[in-house]
Amino acid sequence: MTQLRSHPRLVRKLQEALGDQLCVALDDASVVEIMLNPDGKLFIDRLGDGVALAGEMSSAAAEIVVGTVAHALQSEVDREQPIISGELPIGGHRFEGLLPPVVARPAFAIRRRASRLIPLEDYVRTGVMTEDQVSTIRSAISSRLNIIISGGTGSGKTTLANAVIDEIVKTRPDDRLVILEDTAEIQCAAQNAVLLHTSDKVDMARLLKSTLRLRPDRIVVGEVRDGAALTLLKAWNTGHPGGAATIHSNTAMSALRRLEQLTAEVSQQPMHEVIGEAVDLIVSIERTPRGRRVRDVIRVERFAGGEYEIESDQLTEEQEARHVA
Repeated sequence: MTQLRSHPRLVRKLQEALGDQLCVALDDASVVEIMLNPDGKLFIDRLGDGVALAGEMSSAAAEIVVGTVAHALQSEVDREQPIISGELPIGGHRFEGLLPPVVARPAFAIRRRASRLIPLEDYVRTGVMTEDQVSTIRSAISSRLNIIISGGTGSGKTTLANAVIDEIVKTRPDDRLVILEDTAEIQCAAQNAVLLHTSDKVDMARLLKSTLRLRPDRIVVGEVRDGAALTLLKAWNTGHPGGAATIHSNTAMSALRRLEQLTAEVSQQPMHEVIGEAVDLIVSIERTPRGRRVRDVIRVERFAGGEYEIESDQLTEEQEARHVA
């Protein structure tokens, strides 16, 4: 009860420390991320514009921001525990804050939660994706294939995942979706959906085990980042096809290697065959100087003869030139 009463006060304190400029940025649908470096320089990443310098913030104000977020999360942040991660009490955006001694002066990054859903057809209209690539993704959704969306930091993985989930809901509106995340970033308009979040005491692997008892038609994971990948792959392979997940990887092929690394965290045996059976489609998105684009889409048939059998739908040389120019 005390926490509920103090929440509005914490939000006001946080808004004052952030300042008008950053509060406006948090309400701006084009903003992807807000970053404060230890030297006090602020940077804002906007869709279509990239990263740009946005002024400065004092160390004192930055320390108030980090401390207030920690308080809102019912946690502590100090020299003994100098890192705080969680959801910003304003808008539920993802927050990462750091204090000395891991940085010279306070620093933080706010990954803004997407407020606007971008449908797949808009990816074609803006040149992020080709019509053939969208057709391949839609066919995979219709056929209940498992889709991995890969990309580096800030590449737009989650935004694309939201577009894929939106397409799933349009195509199969009666399917029951169970969605698992560390922080709330996935948007889902399905009538029959269960959203689960990890906590300090419940990790992704434990959530996945619970998921199998919730009668999902499709299992969606916000980001696969540890040994829970093996539990997800096994779930996809045993009666729960048609799911989706994102993974931190720069190319479609390296996403398969990343899955090998993650499954190796919890298994003594190589999981190539399990990966080859579970993963059907990998969509690789990247951030370029000209904006975000889907570089390639690969269909994974199986793992045999010491390698993955794949079909690749890459950008043509003409499309590549348009993005680089």
